[in-house]
Amino acid sequence: MSDEGNMEDEARPTLLARQAARPSRQVFARHESSKANDALKAARKAKDKLQKDWQGPVLTYEQVKPKTLSPSADAYLIDVREPDEVMQGSIPSSVNLPLSVLANSLHLTPQAFKAQHGFEKPGKQQEVVFYCRSGMRSASACDIARRNGYMNILNYEGSWLEWTSREGGSKGSTA
Repeated sequence: MSDEGNMEDEARPTLLARQAARPSRQVFARHESSKANDALKAARKAKDKLQKDWQGPVLTYEQVKPKTLSPSADAYLIDVREPDEVMQGSIPSSVNLPLSVLANSLHLTPQAFKAQHGFEKPGKQQEVVFYCRSGMRSASACDIARRNGYMNILNYEGSWLEWTSREGGSKGSTA
């Protein structure tokens, strides 16, 4: 029995020596894995950059106020709040185009757009200023318009809340 025991003891160091002498595949796999992870991270970052909401130029109250005093046919002030919100009041000279229908409406023909919303469809080069209650939905509206080919898009970030506070509680026009 002692001879068999010696053979096992002699075999073990040889097996351990062979395992130690072999290059570890885990090190290689981890190296490849980190390269794959870096490539995946880079691809995700590029995709996120493409899909990131576009931040349009922001207007202040002082820049919007003159547009309400002398409206232009070349520019639109669009309220993207829902009709029940607009019933509380709106900025003078604005038109309502709820965010919930904006994307589909921008795909309508000019005739269908006017029939549905009661005003001419903005041209892709016309100035379009979006506002909402607090500036969040108007930022989304800017992004939607840009993705639909509109180039001259502005966001009144202060929106309805700033307008009413600056106008001394005046509700503007009522829709």
